[in-house]
Amino acid sequence: MKAIFIIFNQAHTERLEYVFDRLGIRGYTWWQEVQGRGSETGEPRLGTHTWPEMNSAAITVIPDEQVEILLEDIRKIDEVNREVGIRAFVWEVMKTV
Repeated sequence: MKAIFIIFNQAHTERLEYVFDRLGIRGYTWWQEVQGRGSETGEPRLGTHTWPEMNSAAITVIPDEQVEILLEDIRKIDEVNREVGIRAFVWEVMKTV
């Protein structure tokens, strides 16, 4: 199993919810109003007067065979408008309780 940590501009909220539903991903945790800046070209998302936009983040644990399907959908979301921003990170899940 893998944990997929996704950070995204709040403008992508409905798109990501749709992807989770379409892929049958029921278990996830979602954080609203996450601040930060992308490491390569991302603009700050700080909720301030200067940088008013905000990010959200989600994490889900899915079977290995679903990982590439989810990542491909995230790539497609990113291609629509790269300036808005969405990134995913994959972590190995060794055990769960």
